[in-house]
Amino acid sequence: MGQQKPTLSADDWADAALDAMADGGLDSVAVEPLARKLGVTKGSFYWHFANRDALVRAAVERWAQRETEQIIKRARGVKQARKRIQTVFKAANGSEREGHLYLALAAASRDPRVADFVHKVSQRRLDFLTECYQALGLIERDARKWATFAYSTFLGTLQLRRDNPSALPAGPFFNEYLRLLIETLIPRPGEQAPAASAERAA
Repeated sequence: MGQQKPTLSADDWADAALDAMADGGLDSVAVEPLARKLGVTKGSFYWHFANRDALVRAAVERWAQRETEQIIKRARGVKQARKRIQTVFKAANGSEREGHLYLALAAASRDPRVADFVHKVSQRRLDFLTECYQALGLIERDARKWATFAYSTFLGTLQLRRDNPSALPAGPFFNEYLRLLIETLIPRPGEQAPAASAERAA
């Protein structure tokens, strides 16, 4: 098959693949429909990628970089520890599309093309959150508990937003919900980690 000089970059194709994943999961990534959506022929695709698997890997790599490393880099620029965590929470809850995309990739986490990326992104986020909670003055064990508590709450919000979006407040009321999350998930000085509090209650 002849290859036409591309009018789109590899990143354009990767972004289109990510949009398809967000809408319909990993199986929705197909070359011909993407080419039609982008207004090009398949020759543009084969200029950049050997096959569909190569596109999927490039797309997931781009997702991992954009939705994790860029957010972490931005958060690291915030000096005050509490505001740094707030920056992470607001970025994580800022895009419904990115939430759908994360759940689509998590659902395909046993697929060898995405498994390593999903695991590494999840671990990277937990490690960074733990670092943020340690900056509040928590010991590493308690910081890890708070990070896990926060991350699991974030994943639950994503799931609810996808499965029953009317259950979440809309518009400006979502900001109130987000403030509630922030107040609940960032401990005040001297506050126990969730698991530690439960142990003491028992």
